[in-house]
Amino acid sequence: MPMRLVARPGVGCYFAIDICRTTFRAHESQALGDKLIDLALQREGESSLMLSRRQLLRTAMAVPFGAWMTRYKGMAAPYEGEVKITAIKAMALDYTFDGCLITIETDSGLVGYGETGTNIAMARSHIAHMERGAGLLGGDPLSIERHFFRMTSMQHPFLPAIGTVSGIDIALWDLAGKITGRPVYKLLGGPFREGCPMYSHGDYLKDMHDPAAVKDWVQRVKALPEGFKAFKINIDQAFKVTKPFHASVQPAEMRRLYRAYANVKEAAGDDLDIAVACHGEFDAPSSIAIARAIEPLNLLFLEDALNVPFSEAWPAVKRASRVPIMTGEKLELVRGFKPFLDTQSVDIIHPDVSFAGGITGVKKIADYAAFTRTPVALHNVGSMIRTYASAHLSMAIENFYRSESRLGRPEGIYEDMVADARPVVKNGVLHMPNAPGLGLKINADHIKKHLRE
Repeated sequence: MPMRLVARPGVGCYFAIDICRTTFRAHESQALGDKLIDLALQREGESSLMLSRRQLLRTAMAVPFGAWMTRYKGMAAPYEGEVKITAIKAMALDYTFDGCLITIETDSGLVGYGETGTNIAMARSHIAHMERGAGLLGGDPLSIERHFFRMTSMQHPFLPAIGTVSGIDIALWDLAGKITGRPVYKLLGGPFREGCPMYSHGDYLKDMHDPAAVKDWVQRVKALPEGFKAFKINIDQAFKVTKPFHASVQPAEMRRLYRAYANVKEAAGDDLDIAVACHGEFDAPSSIAIARAIEPLNLLFLEDALNVPFSEAWPAVKRASRVPIMTGEKLELVRGFKPFLDTQSVDIIHPDVSFAGGITGVKKIADYAAFTRTPVALHNVGSMIRTYASAHLSMAIENFYRSESRLGRPEGIYEDMVADARPVVKNGVLHMPNAPGLGLKINADHIKKHLRE
């Protein structure tokens, strides 16, 4: 039944809005709609409520927030209780360096695949701790929100290891898609777009200060069948950077920085977009100097110039820079991104699905970022499991920007993990198969060849 909330004229700019139950059904958040309508009915027969502009905006923003999980639960409901988790295992590949693979086995024979942000020794220890403590063994893999809450809420004897939680969560979503017969992006409420826009790397560029070498690199990447149009290049390819911390940058270093990236821009013209990647090596004055040095080049973004945790240095750099500032690859859950978003200290956030909380965690982060219309990029230097998980997320995130990619490298080792059709990347966009779960059929021979104990 439609209910009109009438706001009377007065100080604070009041609004009149119509709210009806069918509107909330469209957002697939009926419970939230009922609560708001019940709030209006403060006494029987009353149909008016004073709402300030701030109250109205808060209420309106709360309606779609988390609606994707309500939608997922509706799709999963017919299958609840049919499958149980029997084992959670970890294995490592010899070419991945920032995580390991997770398999979740079930009594139905279905297997879910995930990828962690922890090494195999850490992951196995965490799994042993969480299997019982978080109630995973014997649990229903479709109870994703319950598992996520229990895993991320553990405190004793250790705080939760979000990198391992992330890998388990990805595997649970893979299973959920296989059980329900749907691609993960559809379970998440997508697609918002056809495919996942990606950016690649310039680490095969031999010498940024040699115009001939730069020209050769530009010609080679333009000829790649994947058609990538955006590349980030590590700052230590422009001048020598001391790690993990580089003392305040010098004018000569900034001249080399500008000339190196200017060489690339001149060779690439308008055909390629270029970004600068750091790894938290610089202090605030140096970060500002770097941003100002590259400003005339109109680069895509400056990534992780500062140490990752939030500090007052981040808004200071943002205020001083006209180059978009990006960070987030090592931040965890909404709580890690919240201070950056609340203070508008970055232009783009950059979570990694294997570090930030898995598919559930990153989708919650993206929902929070949507309140401030902050673009969401995805960090990814992992295997095809992480690549496909990122791609599914990209298709279900309204405010999505680009995902990092390891595809298209000369050795093709990442693509070899796929058993059937190789990943389809055209014009820099990864197109996902319309298959259940992550849609990834694992090449068993590839796993055996590259398995590392």
